[in-house]
Amino acid sequence: MNWTWFHKLGSPKWFYGISGRWLPWLAWAAVLLIVVGTVWGLAFAPQDYQQGNSFRIIYIHVPAAFLAQSIYVMLAVAGLVGLVWKMKLADVALQQAAPIGAWMTFIALFTGAVWGKPTWGAWWVWDARLTSMLILLFLYFGVIALGQAISNRESAARACAVLAIVGVVNIPIIKYSVEWWNTLHQPATFSVTEKPAMPVEMWLPLLVMVLGFYLFFGAVLLVRMRLEVLRREARSSWARAEVAAQVEKRG
Repeated sequence: MNWTWFHKLGSPKWFYGISGRWLPWLAWAAVLLIVVGTVWGLAFAPQDYQQGNSFRIIYIHVPAAFLAQSIYVMLAVAGLVGLVWKMKLADVALQQAAPIGAWMTFIALFTGAVWGKPTWGAWWVWDARLTSMLILLFLYFGVIALGQAISNRESAARACAVLAIVGVVNIPIIKYSVEWWNTLHQPATFSVTEKPAMPVEMWLPLLVMVLGFYLFFGAVLLVRMRLEVLRREARSSWARAEVAAQVEKRG
């Protein structure tokens, strides 16, 4: 097996170049899908026969919840790669993805509360799914805080990697909490492995939104990683040349 691509991925210069070509495509695709999914889901999808229009919060809540969990899995993978192969970019990806994951978790919790008030009669209940998602938010905060509190970059990278790997045990708890415990939270509305529990007019715009959110994450992550790579490689000739070219272009 040819692992050249894997070693190239560990090169900050190669990553900066290739990510610059990916970024516009990801960004425009994300904007297109999110706009289409939002209009489709909020304006044209039929009402739910039980929840009425309040169900439309799922077009924000479900993609955010999916992404919040997926990003943390990515953190764990990046942490493992950083610990085993000592790749600098793995730590860059971990550090820059964590704030995005925290925001997605907050959005999932907030939109869940907005949906829960008319449905359950309360903004918050100590439900297994909600509690495990709150723990996920604290795990993100922990990774962010560790990265900022430890001045030595290598020590910070190791600490964040270990926390990300240990904390990933919370992901299956979130996923299966509605099956393992008697919870108020409804079972999964949308799954890639099972037939959707809603008509196609409802789940198709949801699928569009999920894809749009993932592409949005990819675009924002690349922007953040590119800036961090330039900051870390500021002494290298290629980074100085790139910064000079950007300044000249804008000037």
